[in-house]
Amino acid sequence: MTRASWQGSTGGWLETGDRLRLAVQVRGPEDAPTVLAVHGYPDDHTVWDGVVDALSDRYRVVTYDVRGAGGSDRPETTDGYLVDQLADDLFRVADAVSPDRPVHLLAHDWGSVQSWHAVTEPRAEGRIASYTSLSGPGLDHYGQWLRSKLRPNPRDLRELATQLAFSAYIAFFQLPALPELAWRSGIMAKLISTVERMDPKAAGKPTRPVTSDGINGLELYRANAGRLGEPVRRHTGVPVQVLAPTGDPFVSTPLQAEIEDLASDLRVRRLPGGHWLPRSRPELVARCAAEFVDHVEGGEQSRGLRSARVLPGRGEFADQLVVITGAGNGIGRATAQAFAAAGAHVVAADVDLKALRETGELLGDAGTTYEVDVSDQAAMADFAQRVSTELGTPDVVINNAGIGLAGAFLDTTVAEWEDVIDVNLWGVIHGCRLFGRQMAERGEGGRIINVASAAAYLPSRVLPAYSTTKAAVLRLSECLRVELAADGVKVTAVCPGLVNTGITTSSRFAGTDEAEQAKRRRAATELYQRRDFSPQRAADEILRATRRAPAIAPVTPEARAGLVLSRLTPRLLRAAARVDHMPK
Repeated sequence: MTRASWQGSTGGWLETGDRLRLAVQVRGPEDAPTVLAVHGYPDDHTVWDGVVDALSDRYRVVTYDVRGAGGSDRPETTDGYLVDQLADDLFRVADAVSPDRPVHLLAHDWGSVQSWHAVTEPRAEGRIASYTSLSGPGLDHYGQWLRSKLRPNPRDLRELATQLAFSAYIAFFQLPALPELAWRSGIMAKLISTVERMDPKAAGKPTRPVTSDGINGLELYRANAGRLGEPVRRHTGVPVQVLAPTGDPFVSTPLQAEIEDLASDLRVRRLPGGHWLPRSRPELVARCAAEFVDHVEGGEQSRGLRSARVLPGRGEFADQLVVITGAGNGIGRATAQAFAAAGAHVVAADVDLKALRETGELLGDAGTTYEVDVSDQAAMADFAQRVSTELGTPDVVINNAGIGLAGAFLDTTVAEWEDVIDVNLWGVIHGCRLFGRQMAERGEGGRIINVASAAAYLPSRVLPAYSTTKAAVLRLSECLRVELAADGVKVTAVCPGLVNTGITTSSRFAGTDEAEQAKRRRAATELYQRRDFSPQRAADEILRATRRAPAIAPVTPEARAGLVLSRLTPRLLRAAARVDHMPK
């Protein structure tokens, strides 16, 4: 390989096999691991500027303008854009900038397409240490994936239809003259800027692509379209990390993520954001890439990497961190056990230390326990900080702690109102506020499950205080679901009906003496026992709700029926609520 024009430590010009010049830029310490970042279409190397700024203090970061883009030369023929040529350019840059040490690839869009081609070649062994891909499937995988979805399965057909709609522009780019006209008229640049601006995490004004780069890069699609029909199966032993933006309007999440057959050492991380994630969220891309590079270089594997590992038979919640309040008894304890059985590490919190210790014994190494009063703002702040420092940011937070209070409104004292609001509402607010901020700042999404109740939407003359707090939790959850959507944090209100837990033995009945309290607690307990819907069944529903992340998840048949009736016949429910249902 000729390197006559290579200028050394800060970059320069590099000659390709067909005598084109590539513009190469280098930043960072010379003795650090080399990260080679490859841009896509219609970008140039500047799409990586924010990522380079975040990485270049620890790594030697190399970017270059691919052939036909930025400061690099343009091939004279369409064949000059074949993916084989692009992959050869990538290897030449890697050999020039890091001749004695393998490079870590970081690639986006068409940069990822050519990088997939490179890492599945035999010469990748010993030359490429790791590969982090964003928004760019390999061409062979793309064609195979499309064919695999041609099955009479509604989900497969839906995913196929979605991706074909996303890919309609590829057919347009095959037309003569019209795509070039769209670029010269400014239509394409304006359209791309509009799409980029749609990303709620896009910071500032989107970069308008250069017209010449847009026109030249059309040949990428024209030169390589035939590869989509080739039944070639390529595989790599290079460690691969896929960062799949969930809001990408060009490459669907299933197309990016369903690549188990392509790499033997694979991690997939679904990230909130749009197609131009390197520009809209450079700090997130840099952090994820750095975690992977550090691990491949011999460092400890982060929890994010462990939970993203793709292995046969691996559970959906494996290595995830799940925080559950009110985990000492009932639904909270059962849910903690269910998540632990699914492979998660559970942070079990409760104010009842004795019950909490029993839960901790049941969880074993899969759990960590914290004594905390969810109504205490300072205690919750300390709890959230300790979890973050000692274990990391949770993937799932279940605000489950709650107390029961029955009795007529006029019999309920201010002190009783304060108690139930402090635990049932303020406890949820504290959990959402503290852990929700952690999730948003991490940038990788998450789940918040707020345990409300069917009483949230069923009027009751005997549960006014309890119902009010649970209705507030329901509406808070709906508001947060909207607010945190851009951060990829999905919020669900779980609404159980009659679940046979210990809450009936600890609930207060306003306006009654101790003898009457005991009597009504026994009656309520008998009612719940006759219903016999176990905490374990409720925990299964909570896991299902965590997977699917609906806005509202009613638990138990009566809760589901009540939700439907609350929407269709609210007057009937109000009439039924006038009947005294107080256990006696």
